[in-house]
Amino acid sequence: MALAKEIMGCSMMEYKSSLSSPFLNQSKFLIRPSLVNPSRMRRDNLVHLRKAKKGAVAAISEDLVKIVPVFSAAEKPVKFKVRAVVTVRNKIKEDFKEAVAKQVDALTDKIGRNVALELVSTEIDPRTKAAKKSSEGVLKDWSKKSNLKAERVNYTAEFEVDSNFGVPGAITVTNKHQTEFFLETITIEGFACGPLHFPCNSWMQAKKDHPEKRIVFCNKPYLPNQTPEGLKELRQKELKNLRGDGNGVRKLSDRIYDYALYNDLGNPDKGIDLTRPTLGGNKIPYPRRCRTGRLPTDTDMLTESRVEKPLPMYVPRDEQFEESKMDTFSFGRLKGVLHNLIPSLMSSFKSDKDFRSFADIDSLYSEGILLKLGLQEEILKKLPLPKMVSKFQDYNQGILKYDIPQILSKDKFSWLRDDEFARQAVAGVNPLSIERLESFPPVSKLDPDVYGPVESALKEEHILPHLYGMTVQQALDENKLYIVDYHDVYLPFLDRINALDGRKSYATRTIFFSTPNGSLKPVAIELSLPHAGPSSRAKRVLTPPVDATTTWLWRLAKAHVCSNDAGVHQLVHHWLRTHATLEPFILAAHRQLSAMHPIYKLLDPHMRYTLVINALARQGLINADGVIESCFTPGRYAMEISAAAYKDWRFDTQSLPADLIRRGMAVPDPTQPHGVKLVLEDYPYGSDGLLIWGAIENFVRTYVEHYYPDSSLIRSDRELQDWYSESINVGHADLRNETWWPSLSTPDDLVSILSTLIWLASAQHAALNFAQYPYGGYVPNRPPLMRRLIPEETDPEYANFLADPQKYFLSSLPSVLQATKYMAVVDTLSTHSPDEEYLGERQQPSTWSGDADVVEAFYKFSAEIRDIEKEIDRRNSDPTLKHRCGAGVLPYELLAPSSEPGITCRGVPNSVSI
Repeated sequence: MALAKEIMGCSMMEYKSSLSSPFLNQSKFLIRPSLVNPSRMRRDNLVHLRKAKKGAVAAISEDLVKIVPVFSAAEKPVKFKVRAVVTVRNKIKEDFKEAVAKQVDALTDKIGRNVALELVSTEIDPRTKAAKKSSEGVLKDWSKKSNLKAERVNYTAEFEVDSNFGVPGAITVTNKHQTEFFLETITIEGFACGPLHFPCNSWMQAKKDHPEKRIVFCNKPYLPNQTPEGLKELRQKELKNLRGDGNGVRKLSDRIYDYALYNDLGNPDKGIDLTRPTLGGNKIPYPRRCRTGRLPTDTDMLTESRVEKPLPMYVPRDEQFEESKMDTFSFGRLKGVLHNLIPSLMSSFKSDKDFRSFADIDSLYSEGILLKLGLQEEILKKLPLPKMVSKFQDYNQGILKYDIPQILSKDKFSWLRDDEFARQAVAGVNPLSIERLESFPPVSKLDPDVYGPVESALKEEHILPHLYGMTVQQALDENKLYIVDYHDVYLPFLDRINALDGRKSYATRTIFFSTPNGSLKPVAIELSLPHAGPSSRAKRVLTPPVDATTTWLWRLAKAHVCSNDAGVHQLVHHWLRTHATLEPFILAAHRQLSAMHPIYKLLDPHMRYTLVINALARQGLINADGVIESCFTPGRYAMEISAAAYKDWRFDTQSLPADLIRRGMAVPDPTQPHGVKLVLEDYPYGSDGLLIWGAIENFVRTYVEHYYPDSSLIRSDRELQDWYSESINVGHADLRNETWWPSLSTPDDLVSILSTLIWLASAQHAALNFAQYPYGGYVPNRPPLMRRLIPEETDPEYANFLADPQKYFLSSLPSVLQATKYMAVVDTLSTHSPDEEYLGERQQPSTWSGDADVVEAFYKFSAEIRDIEKEIDRRNSDPTLKHRCGAGVLPYELLAPSSEPGITCRGVPNSVSI
């Protein structure tokens, strides 16, 4: 506590008491302000924080000593000067136009077209009934420092204020330059309470484009009814500016947050094949997205016109990628283009090729994109490739090769094993689908009049030989049977999916048994096709193999399960549950919670980049003919499957404990630290996740109880209630009447809601995202689509299958072009950028809040996160945990909080940032 106060300077209360102290009744006193230097904080009292990658900073050489006169109430107030230190982040890479504009701004700054700031007091002037304001101060030496190559440059400005000014609670900024600049922080020096910090992290637009003055608030949080009189008007004005009026086409420089339907996924102007239904509304319920206001298409007034790559999609200016993040994302796109260049050219010569052997797949990692498939010489002779590509091929072949996925790093053939297939259900890309089997056989919930009998084709005789002498009932009673059930997800769409060119799918169910050594193994796979009548053989069951033929059939069945799993993982668990359903809460937070609100400050790092990554997904991933449609089994029906899942989505089951209980993977147990006990002890996602969940919940509880010691404060907080209400009634309007929405009346309610949101944005997303390339980068391990059904003995293809089962298997997988396109995308999605902020980290960790107790609590949270990382490392070395430790077994590190940049299969960023 004392340390945090030392870091931040005195609190407002201490400031007020200091003014009445006998020491300060002297006519003058001396203050020597100093900026915070986190590296000097005592390491034994603070958790080690990862050093921010700040680069060089242009330092202020002058050392300012302020003489501040303070007068008693009887004396006439006089004026004195205070100083602002303003940190501006430079663009490291500038194009020609930006460089010219920067030089013009440097010249015109000298003649008054400068950056002007004004301090706004927390107090009201009794004469004007408005907030007290300082004189205007301008940033000094802008032209002199315009050519500095440092990442961050500090400027100063001086202000004149009365000795009865009070304490500044806001600063207004006017940018009279021609171009925007990124304002990181402002620190005010010279007041009695010590340095005052104003975190900003926002783009300051030119006055010619946005005439309104920008408002930057001090880091001290205020509930709405505690807002100082001098700041009340600004608080409301800033929120009004962020909401906009719901009209017009948004400019890229706007900072307006509003809602719209998903009516921009299709492009009917380019043909009927690219028409897609609108998601959101009574017909197809779906969450809302950020409004862009673009004009409708020419052929359909209800479909919004599209902006195609590489043109930027609108998101509010401060939501756009920062420079290092954009570099990482752009490099990933470049790799994707190059990786797909040769396969695309191949398909222009001949029909899209199949992999001819497993060696062809291996060549993607060893020989690069030429693939050694026999056409490279023909292509290179006939087509003059761009010099850039040739240069990469000659001098930097690394960019033309795929990294070896981690699934191949320890055991190249692990993907063939049943135990690895089962392990990935609890410790792979998608550990969220597996459920405890509570009754056997499983039963469908679909309408039997439409989809046929609800009964499964699974029988006891299918699984009994694999239960180690147990009966099925014994296995159920002892929590030994588990299921991954995609029957009801896929069956309603199978007729349409299987009618698509080059797509063939089943609706699968997979039964797993927990063996005596604690590991899972698959014991049966049910494959269902649409019911075609009383004599239809729509359901088929395969069991572990006993000979060569059944071995290959079993491999095909597992591949179809993985294809089902890849679609549900991407469309439901990943996109819907962590991207789409969070967007309304983020939009509402910016619209309804002031930057001064303590809950906004808590949520801020967990909202970073989510709006822009969702916009990029609408542009190139989930759109008509985008990556998801091109590379995954559901094809053009992908987003309809996502929307069907939204009908069953419930916010009250999104917390980790609630989700584990819903799936039967845990049972309530008040004696356990998190109130639940796992029924499958070796469940890496569940066991590590509960550690992260507990740390988040503990910190959120401390934070909430600090600001809301009783329920009346929750109920009377208008901004908080408006945020939650708008998230539901506007952002999730199609489900607003559901009775399961949690109420927001008590501190416990708020702790649960906030912990769930932070969990989803950080750990839940990380667990689902950053293993996509490490596991999916080897397509046979996890094919995103299948192109052939499994032949039965009566099928004409069965003879071909028997003659060359490997060829049949490879021809069932995605084609070369589909595979390389998919690999390029999941490569980018699995990559951490250098500017990533991980759980337990924040920008300006010591000054993000002006509340010392809260800063201290955050340091404790950071320390707990580091302890969790050590525990995860210990678990990955425990040989009794077969799902994360063993010969050739990948450790489970997806919930290990920290990571280096790149593809690491670990790391928990604060937000859905990729």
